[in-house]
Amino acid sequence: MNTILITSAKLILPGHRFHQQEVDVLINKGKIADINKKIKQPDEKIQVIAGKGAVLAPGFFDLNVNIGEPGCETKEDLQTGTAAAAAGGFTGIAVHPNTNPAIQSRSEVSLIVNLAKGNLVDVYPVGAVSKKREGKEMAELYDMKLNGAIAFSDGNHSIQQAGLMGRALLYARGFNGLVISFAQDESIAGGNQMNEGVMSTFLGMKGVPNLAEALMVSRDLYLAEYNEAPIHFTTISTAESVDLIKKAKAKGLAVTCDVAAHNLVFTDDNVEGFDSNYKVNPPLRTHKDVKALINGLKDGVIDTIVSQHTPQEIEFKAVEFQIAKNGITGLQTVLPMLLEAGLNEDQIVEKLAINSRKIVGLKIPNLAIGEEANVVLFSLEDTWEFNDRTNKSKSRNNPFFGQTLKGKVLAVINNNQVVINN
Repeated sequence: MNTILITSAKLILPGHRFHQQEVDVLINKGKIADINKKIKQPDEKIQVIAGKGAVLAPGFFDLNVNIGEPGCETKEDLQTGTAAAAAGGFTGIAVHPNTNPAIQSRSEVSLIVNLAKGNLVDVYPVGAVSKKREGKEMAELYDMKLNGAIAFSDGNHSIQQAGLMGRALLYARGFNGLVISFAQDESIAGGNQMNEGVMSTFLGMKGVPNLAEALMVSRDLYLAEYNEAPIHFTTISTAESVDLIKKAKAKGLAVTCDVAAHNLVFTDDNVEGFDSNYKVNPPLRTHKDVKALINGLKDGVIDTIVSQHTPQEIEFKAVEFQIAKNGITGLQTVLPMLLEAGLNEDQIVEKLAINSRKIVGLKIPNLAIGEEANVVLFSLEDTWEFNDRTNKSKSRNNPFFGQTLKGKVLAVINNNQVVINN
């Protein structure tokens, strides 16, 4: 990477001496060489990135990304998945074990770690809690931790056996491991297609009630408290979950949680046209739930935001809603969705760059002289069209496809590499 000068960007990083101030940043051989109000351009060979009116912050980190490798590369592979991540402002992603085979042993963890070496985007495997994600027998958690797994989850399979979840929490606590819970009681959810409510009744479709999530959140909070273990809930979607986690935090439990960006913008009303791009799990909820989620973000109950990037081949989406697969390719549209949800630049940086790393104990990039440059430059006002040219994923299952979106990632820099979005 050549020497780069980012000019006149508004720096957002709480605690930094230039927080909320306009600065120039000089990056040489992947490291920050200078940061100041004004930096004189050293020579003509330097690459200048104009940052006027844009925000400069630590690169975003996503705690919930699905990439097909190994076994489902027709949906997404590491190369296309990390390209989509970089285009969306992410310099780090945690990949969940929704693969075939699942990321369930040192072999799969090591495969991901080795394949991702040398990439601009740092890739961290999340190991499966149970073998084959079947929820029956615990996988070798410690072995995976030693080989690079940063947390443990059964991905989009919710662990139904309370005993298994309790043992996993207790065992992971012994080596500072973190168990991630996808909370859904399948005996209540019943494999249904959308949120249970007025819209599901109107459409004549069986719905998944909020109770299916709230019951499992409540159960896992009890298990975490009993085992004195930390727990993280991923993609919560209901007002009840926000309330339960708020009370648990007030009691002093070591609990964190995230929400998918699309659950902050869309509701079950969007399902009226049977567009399968709105079919996700957990399902899109009501306006009441969306309001509770946004309030939960702003008051600190919800710690971070994820893309829940879930690519699907066209043959799994261009079908009737009832048989379509779940998922949105969310990596590139998180920023526009958060702006639509009403978040400001400080909240975006806190939820996407800082808290997500804190949860899994990763170092927060420090924008200081001598430090490795790990940054994102993004505009709150610039627009761009999400289309076949700009889409970096192998898949295109996103309801924003073909639309002009407000909120653009201009550039990301990490690992001595740079990606600039034109």
